[in-house]
Amino acid sequence: MRVAIVGCGSIGRKRLHSLGKNHKLVIAADVARERADELVRQVPGAVATADWEEAVNRADVEAVVVATTNQWLAPVTLGAIRAGKHVLVEKPAARSSSELHALVAEARERKVCVQVGFNHRYHPAFQKAREIVETGALGPLMFIRGRYGHGGRLGYEKEWRAVPDLSGGGELIDQGVHLIDLASWFLGPFEHVEGFSHTYFWDMPVEDNGFLLLRTGANQVAFLHASCTEWKNMFSFEIYGRNAKLHVEGLGGSYGVERLYFYRMLAQMGPPETTIWEYPGDDTSWAREFQTFSGFIECGKTPEPGLREAIAALTVVEEVYRRPQS
Repeated sequence: MRVAIVGCGSIGRKRLHSLGKNHKLVIAADVARERADELVRQVPGAVATADWEEAVNRADVEAVVVATTNQWLAPVTLGAIRAGKHVLVEKPAARSSSELHALVAEARERKVCVQVGFNHRYHPAFQKAREIVETGALGPLMFIRGRYGHGGRLGYEKEWRAVPDLSGGGELIDQGVHLIDLASWFLGPFEHVEGFSHTYFWDMPVEDNGFLLLRTGANQVAFLHASCTEWKNMFSFEIYGRNAKLHVEGLGGSYGVERLYFYRMLAQMGPPETTIWEYPGDDTSWAREFQTFSGFIECGKTPEPGLREAIAALTVVEEVYRRPQS
């Protein structure tokens, strides 16, 4: 496919490198034109612009990657849909679920694919975990415990993520939506939402910690914590079944080596039979995700995770935001 990238910051750069040999960047757009210029220098023949509408309406563009700050995710995606382009939009896809409902109807009418960048599903440890769960080896699933956090950086409270009009919220809408999406991928939709968000450390009007207790109609539970006061970057996601447990730990880089632990309960119980898979090296989730996106387009299928999954995750976040923070 011939691709446009809108938003040329760190995520836009990751997206460029995920295109692989079968897809080509033809135009990049960013309000800071110099970032777009820098991106296209890596691709002979690609052009840069400061006008996202020019990028999404270009006749030779088949797919658009939207990697902007949150306030622009839905408007740019809508513009691309109306131009008849397929879209891969970064999570959370919008500042609120209400911004996404119009996109669902437009995508259906224009017969285009819109995938949302919940790239954690494509980490090899999660791909393997999903494969194991689908074999039934864990037995009926009972609950999930997930933690995701980073330690922030100097000036974090002054970045766009700390401005509600730009971000839509704090840590829950940033890293928390990844945990929500992963939990619902394994357990299904959540019918009961309890939670609490609060700002403990950073001097900013959005939360730096979010705590969730989510329950399905079958009383399966996800206990999730997203934090930017972790001080040491960490990721941990545990899936508990009646017969076994899976634990994904680390995401590579500063989060530590990515590993999957499989603890199988023995008939006599006691210490479980343990198998460990380790995935060192570069993060391949971005490339896997784009390959899957391309496959959905080729087959004419509705992408998953797509707008429906983004709406579900944002609905959970909004339910917590409606609750008092103190």
